[in-house]
Amino acid sequence: MNVSAIVLAGGLGRRMGGVDKGLQVLHGKPMIGHVLERLSPQVGEIVINANQNLERYQAFGHRVVSDAIGGFAGPLAGLHAGLQAIANPLAITVPCDSPFLPTDLVARLREHLASNDLAVAKTGDQAHPVFALVRQSVAANLETFLTSGGRKIDAWYAALKVVEVSFDDEADAFRNINTLEELNRA
Repeated sequence: MNVSAIVLAGGLGRRMGGVDKGLQVLHGKPMIGHVLERLSPQVGEIVINANQNLERYQAFGHRVVSDAIGGFAGPLAGLHAGLQAIANPLAITVPCDSPFLPTDLVARLREHLASNDLAVAKTGDQAHPVFALVRQSVAANLETFLTSGGRKIDAWYAALKVVEVSFDDEADAFRNINTLEELNRA
């Protein structure tokens, strides 16, 4: 498969009390374990973007890369680090705190990518920008955006050719777990 995965686990987990969300246990294993289980059959390579607990993430058996842009600059900084590390022309990005992601995510996004720079999952009127199939060739554009101070995904996407792909039939698959209360409910 010529698709790499970039699992975004580089945040501070502020809404969860400052804990590393990907390492929080859900049904007996860390959330990132659920993500990796669903994602592995869909891709040829996985890179984990993390800025803390690097050894714990390395224990999952995949390459771990940290943000090159300092100051916990958000998911775009994680995407940037991942795009520098992958071996394939396409990358799927997913957050570490969405353990229910679709098992057909890559196939469906790829089906609609065509000549666009990226394909983004969408349910109803809500786009899910961290669930995207991205061309590695946008890495230089992203670096320019980040080094000029840009941080908002929507602002960067506005400068690219983007297609939104409906996943209304799997809306719950994009539920992410941001708080300890949500973790307990899941």
